[in-house]
Amino acid sequence: MNKLSSEHLLGIKHLQQSDISLIFQVADNFKKVINRPLKKVPSLRDITVANLFFENSTRTKLSFELAEKRLSADVINFSSSGSSVKKGETLVDTVNNILAMKVDMIVMRHPVPGAALYLSERVDAKIINAGDGTHEHPTQALLDAYSIRERLGEVKGKKVVIVGDITHSRVALSNIFCLQKLGA
Repeated sequence: MNKLSSEHLLGIKHLQQSDISLIFQVADNFKKVINRPLKKVPSLRDITVANLFFENSTRTKLSFELAEKRLSADVINFSSSGSSVKKGETLVDTVNNILAMKVDMIVMRHPVPGAALYLSERVDAKIINAGDGTHEHPTQALLDAYSIRERLGEVKGKKVVIVGDITHSRVALSNIFCLQKLGA
C-alpha cells in the first residue's frame, strides 16, 4: 500500500491530491468493514491513540474514538478541564507527559490556530488535527469531499457553494482547500 506524504495530518492545505485519493481508497475499504457483522479489524493493534480535546466536541470526538476502537487501537481520552492544563501546564509539557505513557498517536482539537503544527514540531508522535481554532479541520473536509464523491460520482468539475461565516470557520477553509485540490 502507498503511504501518505507526511506522517501527520495537520491540514488539507499541505496534502497532495494523491494523499486525498489514498485516504479515499482506504475509506472505501473500511466502508465495507462497517457494513459487515464483525466491524473490527486489527489495523491499529498495539497502537495507543490519545484523543486530546481542549474544546468541546461531540461528533468529532465520538467519531474518532469509534474509528480507533474499530481499528483495534488502545484509546485514551483527555479533557483539559480536569487536567494540569488548568494549573498552567503548557501544551507541549502536557503532551510529553501523555507520550511518556507510551502513546503512539495524538488526535487533537485545540482553540488556537496552528496548535497541531506547533505540536508536531515539538513532540515525537504522529499528530492528527481534529480542528485548530479558525485554521483547519482536515478530517471534516475529507469527510465532506468523500460524501460528495459518493453521492455525485466525483468532485472534479462540481460547483460548490459554502454558506455561512466562512471567515471564522475552520471547516470552510479546509473544504475550500480540499475541493480545489480535487478539481471542484
